[in-house]
Amino acid sequence: QVQLVESGGGLVQPGGSLRISCAASGFTFSTYGMSWYRQAPGKERELVSGITGTGGSTNYADSVKGRFTISRDNAKDTVYLQMNNLKPEDTAVYYCSAKKYSSLNGYITYWGQGTQVTVSS
Repeated sequence: QVQLVESGGGLVQPGGSLRISCAASGFTFSTYGMSWYRQAPGKERELVSGITGTGGSTNYADSVKGRFTISRDNAKDTVYLQMNNLKPEDTAVYYCSAKKYSSLNGYITYWGQGTQVTVSS
């Protein structure tokens, strides 16, 4: 069955770095665009970053540009989010998502269970 399993979250001090990962299984990973979303307590889930199936194109929320880098390894069916210069406002549960368009089924989207990132001194 389809699985997206995030890992690597934790507690980090302001200004620190963290890399979170999302391992995929149960679908053809390279044909899906991958994204990282986050949700802070009391706030709506927001898009942080996305990457195309080939990894040739990426996009970032303004709030993380220059600090976060998304990448993927299609040989390992894994997407990463390198987070540098972390700020307390980056504290949230981070979710990975896989999405592609099918002419038969429309958009197909899968979600992981999330990993907590806490930025605090």
